[in-house]
Amino acid sequence: MINADLIKLLLPVVLLEIILMVLALRDLVRRECVTGGNKVLWGIIIVIFQVIGPIIYFVFGRKDTCTQ
Repeated sequence: MINADLIKLLLPVVLLEIILMVLALRDLVRRECVTGGNKVLWGIIIVIFQVIGPIIYFVFGRKDTCTQ
């Protein structure tokens, strides 16, 4: 069985992971332009790389202006 202390230790990490992923995906959907222009690829990065993926998106993937 899983120890209750282990659950108490992992719960904040899991919640942080879920919150980061939801915020990153919400921002991705609402944003018109992203670095590289491929929203699907950024979505895959956010979901597959869990904690690091959203952080990478927030640092490198977001673009304020669209350049055509």
